[in-house]
Amino acid sequence: MGMFKQWAVALGALLLAATSFAQVTVSGVKYDETSDVHGAKIHLNGAGVRYKAIFKVYAAGLYLPKKADSPVQALGMPGAKRISITTLREIDSSELGKLFSRGIEDNMEKAAFSKLIPGVLRMSQIFSEHKKLNSGDNFMIDWVPNVGTIITVKGVQQGEPFKEPEFFNALLRIWLGPNPADWKLKDALLGRPA
Repeated sequence: MGMFKQWAVALGALLLAATSFAQVTVSGVKYDETSDVHGAKIHLNGAGVRYKAIFKVYAAGLYLPKKADSPVQALGMPGAKRISITTLREIDSSELGKLFSRGIEDNMEKAAFSKLIPGVLRMSQIFSEHKKLNSGDNFMIDWVPNVGTIITVKGVQQGEPFKEPEFFNALLRIWLGPNPADWKLKDALLGRPA
C-alpha cells in the first residue's frame, strides 16, 4: 500500500506541474496561460491570428491581471498588461510601424491622438530601425504601472519606457478599438468563441 501512495503523490505532483505550465497554441505559436511583467502575474485573456486578406501575418496574445470580455474592461483594468506578437511571415518593420500608427489614429479622437504624436513617432522609429521581422520573431508591448509602456523586440527592450499612461491603451486599441486591425482577432483576444 505504501508504494501505491507514493505513486499517487508522484502522479498528483506531475499533474500539478503540468497544469502550472499550461499553454495555448495558435498557428504553432505557444502562449503560456500566465506570464510575468516586472514581478506582476498576468493571465492569457485570449490569442488569435491577424490575417491580411487570406494570409496569416502574426499571432497575438493578450495578457491581463484578470479575464476581460469587453474592450472597456480590458482598457480600464488597472495593473500590468501585455500584448505578445509573433510574426508568421516576413514583415517590413517600418511598414508595420506605419500600420500601427494608422491603427492608433483610426481608433482615437483627433485631439487625443495629437497629444500622443511624439510617442507614435518614436514607436515608428523603433520598428523602422529593425528593417524586417522574420517569421517566428517576437515583440511584446508591456504596460508596467508607475514605469510606462515598454516595447521589447526579439528579447531586447527598445529604449526608455513611454511614460504617458494613455499610450499603452492607444496601442491596445489597434486590436480592441472600434476600428480594429482584424475583427476576428479582436474577438479572439477578448476570449470570445469563434
